[in-house]
Order: sequence, then structure tokens, then C-alpha cells
Amino acid sequence: MKAGTAGHSRVMLALTACRSKLKAFIVGRTPIRDDADDILQEVTWQLMKVEQPVENVAAWLFRAARNEMTDRARKKRELPLSDYYSDDDDGFLPEDELAETLFGVPQSPEDEYLSQLLWDELEDAMSELPVAQREAFEKTELHGYSFKELAEETGTSVQALLSRKHKAVLYLRTRLRTLYDELTED
Repeated sequence: MKAGTAGHSRVMLALTACRSKLKAFIVGRTPIRDDADDILQEVTWQLMKVEQPVENVAAWLFRAARNEMTDRARKKRELPLSDYYSDDDDGFLPEDELAETLFGVPQSPEDEYLSQLLWDELEDAMSELPVAQREAFEKTELHGYSFKELAEETGTSVQALLSRKHKAVLYLRTRLRTLYDELTED
């Protein structure tokens, strides 16, 4: 808070006074304890960044916590691919081997050939995508862009980019399903 040292200490006193009630409020509405701690920390950080004076700090904190919980609930959580499949007896998952083949260091000429085959098929499938979908997929999955960074770079909304990537993923799954099935069958 930029109101000065006196205002800052007043805010800290108010925060300290209602911290336990605020934490109980968040914990009671959040299923995962770590998320509750993250929300409390985020709300505290937001309070420190507020530029104008806050008259009722407790009310502001509870409203901010409620808003943060709502925002987090709206976000879709990504699940690892392995969550969609069950382990077989030895803990082996076919998609783990596929990921290792695509992104790992080849250990033999066969591994190198298979890796090249997979990359060629992926590139062929991606070339069939509309340019906007391809860009959203490539930059977020292969080049490490966040959606926010990509939105700033392209001038496109994050929601539009999410939609484009989702469509690309659905197409690529369908297009590459046969190859995946052939490579992972026992």
C-alpha cells in the first residue's frame, strides 16, 4: 500500500486482527488446504498493492478472498494425461513411453527413427490445422508461451486463444489416434 508507513502499519494491524477468521473462512470454502494457503497469501499480496486507502480492511479482505475463490473455481484445471489411464501391473503407462520418445534423448537407432516418425506425423497433422489454431498450439505447448504472453503478442484475447488451442488439441487427438493405438498396443 502506498499510503505511507502509518497507513501501512494500520493495514497490517487490521490484517493481523482478522487473519484467523479470514483463514477459517477460506478453509471452509476450499477443498484443498494448499489452495487455501495460496488464496490467503494472494489476498494479502493484493492488499499490499492497493494504491488508495482501504477504509474497512476486514470487509475488503473477505470480498477479495471470495473473488479469488470464485476465479480459481472458474479456471479449468489441467489433468496430466496419465490421470485418464490406469496403471497396469508394473506401473507402466503407454503415454509415458510416447512422451519419452518425443522429448527424450534417443538411446538407439530405433528410438531415433521412432522419434522422427512421431515428429513427422505430428508436423503433418499440425500443418492441416488453421493457422490461428496451429500458432496457439505450437506456442503454448512447444515453445512455452503462457496464454497471457501470447495474447499480448498477437492482440487476441486469452479466451479466443484457449478456444483455438482446444480445437487444435481435439483435432490432433483424432488425427493421431490410429498412430498412437498402433504404437501402444501390446
